[in-house]
Amino acid sequence: MDRVAAVALFIRIVETGSFSKAAAEFGITQPTATKAVAAMEQRLGARLLHRTTRGVSPTEVGTLYYDKCKAITHEIEAADNLATLMQSGVGGTLRVSTSVAFGRRVLVPLAIAYMREHPGLTVDLSFDDRYVNMVEQGMDLAVRMGRLADSTLGSRYLGRNPWLMVAAPAYLKAHGTPKAAPELSQHACLIYSTVQGDDRWMLTGPDGKERVVPVRGPLRSNNLSAVLAAAREGLGIAILPWYVARESVGDGSVVPILERYTLPAQEIHAVFPSPKLVPGKVSAFIEHLRSALEGAWWERGA
Repeated sequence: MDRVAAVALFIRIVETGSFSKAAAEFGITQPTATKAVAAMEQRLGARLLHRTTRGVSPTEVGTLYYDKCKAITHEIEAADNLATLMQSGVGGTLRVSTSVAFGRRVLVPLAIAYMREHPGLTVDLSFDDRYVNMVEQGMDLAVRMGRLADSTLGSRYLGRNPWLMVAAPAYLKAHGTPKAAPELSQHACLIYSTVQGDDRWMLTGPDGKERVVPVRGPLRSNNLSAVLAAAREGLGIAILPWYVARESVGDGSVVPILERYTLPAQEIHAVFPSPKLVPGKVSAFIEHLRSALEGAWWERGA
């Protein structure tokens, strides 16, 4: 029997005044309980209990030892309760990593709404378009786009991130509106250099066939806001996530083109350090994100 269990047994022997009653509570035999206390007394070099035919009572040393053991068990219970609360409740600090554009346009408003619901929670948001090692950076959660590589990390599918092709009305008036994918090679294209094949755009036509079109243009950037700004200014045609282009489409600064074609949509996943024993603050925030990102969230805004 380990020392913590032996201490708990000793406490119950003192409180019940009986080896047999305490042993029954612990699911052990009376001789086993007697041997456990005897081993404790031998280790301490002191007699803890008076044993008589009428029952058991603590010695002077046993009474002091009982008081100390009782205080220790209270601290252990408090520690266990705190760990359980932190694991199951929504509180403390939640450290979240995501990409710059998605974080600023989508995750920030979702996090603010969540913080209003849980005033005891502090959120630490980190924006980075590069891959972040969650364990090394101490992150509780990362929101990532695209298909996940195999790993030991836990993950949860949140939704999808569709893209569309847009251009400013002024550009289309000056250069014409492409009617088919191959015509893009003759247009100025604004290239987002992180995904979608860089300067080789992949489109699926109404016939279900995939087409790869080489493009070129005046701007290449790894920042979606820069690509959107150039498109709004009429510098060329851009491929953007719906959540980035939505407001500009809404106010007419850019208009969708080649809508008969579809572009690859990214999966959105919540990723966390381990699939086991996920803290309550993490699982609750994931559920908040999943609810917000279901369906055509990009049309209504997150």
